Amino acid sequence: MKELIRLVLVLTAITVVAGLILSLVEGRTREPIAHQRRLQTLKAIKSVLPTIDNDPAADAVALDIGKNRKGQMVKRTFYRGEKEGKLVGVAFKVVSTEGYGGDIEIMVGVHPDGVVTGIEILSNSETPGLGAKITQPRFKDQFQGKSLKNADWRVKKDGGQFDQLTGATISPRAVVKAIKKGLEFYRDHRSRILATGESKG
Repeated sequence: MKELIRLVLVLTAITVVAGLILSLVEGRTREPIAHQRRLQTLKAIKSVLPTIDNDPAADAVALDIGKNRKGQMVKRTFYRGEKEGKLVGVAFKVVSTEGYGGDIEIMVGVHPDGVVTGIEILSNSETPGLGAKITQPRFKDQFQGKSLKNADWRVKKDGGQFDQLTGATISPRAVVKAIKKGLEFYRDHRSRILATGESKG
């Protein structure tokens, strides 16, 4: 019995110490990790927009886009890029849950009128050498200059005009569909996104 109590006490002590160590590590790394994420987001924003000279993160608008599976409200942040005080583009993130390997996060840049200026794949778990080729310029560049008005937002295999990848249709289809939905949301809320004085996100 004494041996069992001693074992419980030792395990409890180990658990407490491990918990304290993890808490300290998390506390010290939280801000550096958040800083790196901010830098990565800013880099992605700048890569999909024309040249800007403002801080788009400081001039952002967050709008409700619906609820997640848990019933919690989900927001989408729209980053407004300016050059010499003039709005030249808006960047926003879309997420597809229909990738072959899981979620695909995409940063989309558009002119104020909704024409795509560029896209960047932020994260994906697609198959290396197949679906993961959505990160290549050859795939990403085909979205530039496209809008809801001048493009059929389907891959060619489905009758649209966007190239799928050899041996991998699911990943490109997921990207095209997610970007289209993002553009539709932008179109439907464009006046609020472009208006000055909106609450910052």
